[in-house]
Amino acid sequence: MASSFSSSMRGGRGRKFKSEINVVPYIDVMLVLLIIFMVMPSSNNPSVVNLPNAEKSAHPPDDYIQIVIKPNGALSIGVKGKEEEAPETAPNRDALVRKLRAIHGDHADYPVLIAGDKDSKYDDVIQLISEAKKMGINRVGLATK
Repeated sequence: MASSFSSSMRGGRGRKFKSEINVVPYIDVMLVLLIIFMVMPSSNNPSVVNLPNAEKSAHPPDDYIQIVIKPNGALSIGVKGKEEEAPETAPNRDALVRKLRAIHGDHADYPVLIAGDKDSKYDDVIQLISEAKKMGINRVGLATK
């Protein structure tokens, strides 16, 4: 009798199940995955740069202004091509830039080709490219073997 009495007190209904999805474990998993993917790229060493190898271009231009940078810092500039001039040495970068400005005034359509020794400073080459671009020389290239 006790069993019929307890079922009548509940209203004769059985227990109802909730059909909801518990998303808390899914959020936990997603946060862990987010942290893993945020930490993984920082394990790469950003200071290592793999520079590409340069293949020889078809051919250099026929007439050009050539700047040579030696590993000891010696600089020289000259014109190569039909109106070839003997290269002049420059004691420093400012003197070389003045000579480049004078030669570019005489040969405005000539491109500039910078031949930097592989042991010379990268900064020297970049500074010369920057100075040439400031003068309005659009065609500046690097000589390779």
